[in-house]
Amino acid sequence: MHFVNAKSILTPHSMNIYRGCTHGCIYCDSRSKCYQFTHDFEDIEVKQNAPELLEEALRKKRKRCMIGTGAMCDPYIPAEKDLCLMRRCLEIIEKYSFGATLQTKSDLVIRDLDILERINRKTKAVVQMTLTTADDALSRLVEPCVCPTSRRFEVLCECRARGIPTVVWFSPLLPFLNDTQENVDGIVDYCARAGVKAIICFGIGLTLREGNREYFYDALDRIAARGEASGVAGSGAEVCSVFAALAGQPSLKQRYIKTFGYNYIVSSPREKELMAHLAEKCRAHGIMLGTDSVFKWMEEFPEPAPQQLELF
Repeated sequence: MHFVNAKSILTPHSMNIYRGCTHGCIYCDSRSKCYQFTHDFEDIEVKQNAPELLEEALRKKRKRCMIGTGAMCDPYIPAEKDLCLMRRCLEIIEKYSFGATLQTKSDLVIRDLDILERINRKTKAVVQMTLTTADDALSRLVEPCVCPTSRRFEVLCECRARGIPTVVWFSPLLPFLNDTQENVDGIVDYCARAGVKAIICFGIGLTLREGNREYFYDALDRIAARGEASGVAGSGAEVCSVFAALAGQPSLKQRYIKTFGYNYIVSSPREKELMAHLAEKCRAHGIMLGTDSVFKWMEEFPEPAPQQLELF
């Protein structure tokens, strides 16, 4: 981890306090070389003057709006527990009566629900939580350094209890691992029980490009090696039942290369049927499903109704 003084923070209504991440998600697109990281991804760049920059920017804004964070790098990495930069930024957003929408996988966001609750009472606050698999064992393999899905579900429930609206990112879906109807049903069930307003899903698949492709393939090999070391390829609680089902088959890495080559968009062979099933499940539970429509709702800032002048 290293500290820098950034020149700006909002672009134009979103921010990234941290550059890099230690969650260890094996599929993370932010590792791609196109983002031109000049440091190791785990050597997190901390914009230590982010709160000061944010306050200066919000003070100058003529019109209030939603302020977003987490699209590039999670604002609730473990270091945030001590640094509290995200919390300070939320306090500034509340101070100037802006709205807030954040995306995370971490239960550390619970620490700041008090501020988010106050923001939501004044304007609007939205917590976006990424859920990729309903199987905690698989979650611990593909997202090894962050809380598992069941814990994120508890966070969503706590948001509901406080009246804070939530959105779930059901993305990415990894072909041959969690591109199953069972997984779709499990995630939608979590969302329904937690009162989630909407699900964002870009399709049943993921993106792989230079940088994150190599990391993803190496991770698949490491997980497979752990399974073999346990005595049976992909078996045991350490590796989870999903990998156990792949025992005796060609390695996942080779299967990906054979099926998808060097495609940027890696879509599941079951995408059409699973997207149709997801849409049906969301309709049944009254959950908004989409991308542009959900983003539009999140970006809508609730302007106060004009006050009527009293005649006397």
